[in-house]
Amino acid sequence: MTTGTTERTHPRQRLLDTAGRLFYAEGIQAVGVERLVTEAGVTRATFYRHFAGKDGLVDAYLAARGARVEDAVAAVLAAHRGRDALFAIMDMIADSLCRPGFRGCGFLNAAAEYPDPSHAVRVRVAAHRHWFHGVLRTVVEDASHPDPERVARA
Repeated sequence: MTTGTTERTHPRQRLLDTAGRLFYAEGIQAVGVERLVTEAGVTRATFYRHFAGKDGLVDAYLAARGARVEDAVAAVLAAHRGRDALFAIMDMIADSLCRPGFRGCGFLNAAAEYPDPSHAVRVRVAAHRHWFHGVLRTVVEDASHPDPERVARA
């Protein structure tokens, strides 16, 4: 009978959880596949069954990170409108800045490690930034600000 979290969690999810922890704390390039599979408690074959390679895992890590941000923003927008929504989003960001172990925006950190703008990681980062800019622009428009584009960019 297995009782540990590692044994009960699906191998793909263990890889994503391990990647999320290590990539954010140490950087994507600093963490190799061997370490990922060892800490996730999976074999290399299992890793490659779920991901075409490390870049595939990085993409999935960023997709999961983005989904968490989108869910958090959706919850804010379900509860607030206009200025209140903007302030609630800013509070959400401020709370994340004050968390122990904060190392900056995971998307910006990833972009810094992948300088080629055509690389899948940078494409994922650009898509996230575009989405977030759109959210901010809409929220600022709803707050009746005269220049929502400038505020969203800022």
